Amino acid sequence: MPATMKAMLLDAPRTPLRLAEVPRPEPGPSQVRIKVAACGVCRTDLHVTDGDLTEPKLPIIPGHEIVGRVDRIGARVTRFAPGDRVGIPWLGHTCGACPYCRAGHENLCDHPGFTGYQIDGGYAEYAVADADYCFPIAEGLGDVKAAPLLCAGLIGYRTLRMAGPCRTIGIYGFGAAAHIVAQIARHEGMAAYAFTRPGDTQAQAFARELGCVWAGGSDETPPVPLDAALVFAPVGALVPLALEAVRKGGVVVLGGIHMSDIPSMPYRILWEERIVRSVANLTRKDAEEFLALAPRIPVKTHTTALPLSEANEALDRLRRGDLTGALVLVPD
Repeated sequence: MPATMKAMLLDAPRTPLRLAEVPRPEPGPSQVRIKVAACGVCRTDLHVTDGDLTEPKLPIIPGHEIVGRVDRIGARVTRFAPGDRVGIPWLGHTCGACPYCRAGHENLCDHPGFTGYQIDGGYAEYAVADADYCFPIAEGLGDVKAAPLLCAGLIGYRTLRMAGPCRTIGIYGFGAAAHIVAQIARHEGMAAYAFTRPGDTQAQAFARELGCVWAGGSDETPPVPLDAALVFAPVGALVPLALEAVRKGGVVVLGGIHMSDIPSMPYRILWEERIVRSVANLTRKDAEEFLALAPRIPVKTHTTALPLSEANEALDRLRRGDLTGALVLVPD
């Protein structure tokens, strides 16, 4: 009989994940197989399981913040060897041939594959991935602490870079991505202003601990005009508030893959050359840059580990906002 592994499967949107014994995957010629040590629980996982993202492979093993050790490689793989510690992110495949790939914008590829969405992910004991879309993970950070770097860190980094040069920056939604971005901003000499759910004094205290110079509710006005605002909460109503908080010529960057509808708003808050832009996925260059930067800062992730079998509880906690930092699943 073929070897098997435990995995949490999504059979249909808006249904609980199912703990199952499934065949252990074998790597193809250009793939590596990872023995999963930790897999972060990302808000994008919620958008997959809740049906906000409408094109999953079903059934699918979610999870795209994967850290583990290579235990088998395909015949054409030269980048990694068994025993190497690697990370597997959201971007799992690009076509390399469409106009976006050829122009260096592989995050906008016309024919991509995403880990935990079209490609089985890390809510399992093993995962396979294209070796060219995996990244070495420095040994200085534990597996659980490293897992959030693979999406919260990468998307946070790309979101910050798309804001351009800044001295003052607002962060709306102080979750996994924001708590990493705040550390990058402080390292680079920016003054960060954190916006949380109104009345969430615990999240505001956490933001100040990480170096934010001010923290308040999303309904509050910051004490100074902001050069840019990063919106990580999937709440469209925050966009007009962020626009009102940025200066003339300021930028509002939307860091999520899904958001509720943006309400109508007066043109005056967009006028004076303010900009609203979104972030789509990531590039391998983003990963190389950020994973080299993170140990130098050093980024310290705040994590809570849960057993793989409690993935549904982890998703429920994320849905409720019942966490500080990031949740991470580890094999039982």
